[in-house]
Amino acid sequence: MTHSSMSGVLETDAGPIVAQWSRHPTAVGVTTRRWLVCGSGWDDAGVLSDAALSAWCRDALGAGAGRVLFRQKHLSQVLGVELADGRRVVIKARPFEQRIVGCTAVQAALARAGFPCPAPLAGPDQVNGLAVTGETLIPSGVRLQPALGAMPFAALLARLIKTAPPAASMPALTPSPPWAGWDHPGRRLWPDKDDRGQDLNEVNGPAWVDRAASLVRQQMSAMRAARRVGHGDWESQSIAWRDGQPLAVHDWDSVIAQPEVAIAGLAAAVWPAAGDPGEAATVDQTADFLDAYQTATQAMWTSHQTQLAWTAGLWVRLFNAKKDAADGGGPQLHRLAAEVAERLRRAGLPAPHVLPSA
Repeated sequence: MTHSSMSGVLETDAGPIVAQWSRHPTAVGVTTRRWLVCGSGWDDAGVLSDAALSAWCRDALGAGAGRVLFRQKHLSQVLGVELADGRRVVIKARPFEQRIVGCTAVQAALARAGFPCPAPLAGPDQVNGLAVTGETLIPSGVRLQPALGAMPFAALLARLIKTAPPAASMPALTPSPPWAGWDHPGRRLWPDKDDRGQDLNEVNGPAWVDRAASLVRQQMSAMRAARRVGHGDWESQSIAWRDGQPLAVHDWDSVIAQPEVAIAGLAAAVWPAAGDPGEAATVDQTADFLDAYQTATQAMWTSHQTQLAWTAGLWVRLFNAKKDAADGGGPQLHRLAAEVAERLRRAGLPAPHVLPSA
């Protein structure tokens, strides 16, 4: 495997940036660069500044950033950028994790195969602890209304899993994101950090949430099934449609490698969510998705496989409820309290000794 390094001074509108970086080609064709940017590369919020953005664009994409079209910040900094040569791209910056290399490789493979998703153009590059990537900007579509039923969402997930390369051929996709991380490697109940960086293991109760999550971990960890590549945050807000057809699936940092029933079960528990607090699938919507998924794949699951799908879906709902508990309460905790007994029953799990009061 070849290795090259470079250094120099990058002139930007905000002044010179001294940069050192090295390129590391991977076995799947993804090149990572490790940058150390000194000077004006960062703003006070700890995200990629416009100066560092333009410098990265010139090196990785061959043209500086002309203007910023949009800017969003949640778990990642996401910018729509028009380059100096007129191309329009999306730049993402988020804390570097090695799994992002695998996620980008999966996204690239799916784009080459014709799956509706943005094609990666550059990265992931390490820039002072951030993973920076560039991808094609796809014009905006619309959200498909969940009231139309789960079939379009389930069929698209089935297409993704069928089209994706084998998990073993990709760079590591572990650990799974914490909301999908029933398979996390730690010995404690919850992952060491949730998506906000807090340790849910240090949050007291509710007892029924922790007990149910323990049952989920036990049942899922005992499963022996081949791992497939899938999407671990299959919410309607991440999928754009046009004229009833899928235009683009986004949020590729959420790629996971888990058994197929687990991937489908996680999606079934959350697929109608469009970004508002407390949004998730009802029990009936979860059942609709799992039935639609089996129809789309022309498969007939055993009763145990169906239980495992319900079990995996319960993990993400419990995780969100636990996060609400850490904040003193919230809509995910309240909503699951009314559903947990039925979801446990469908998962083939005993009700915890302590359940929320009606």
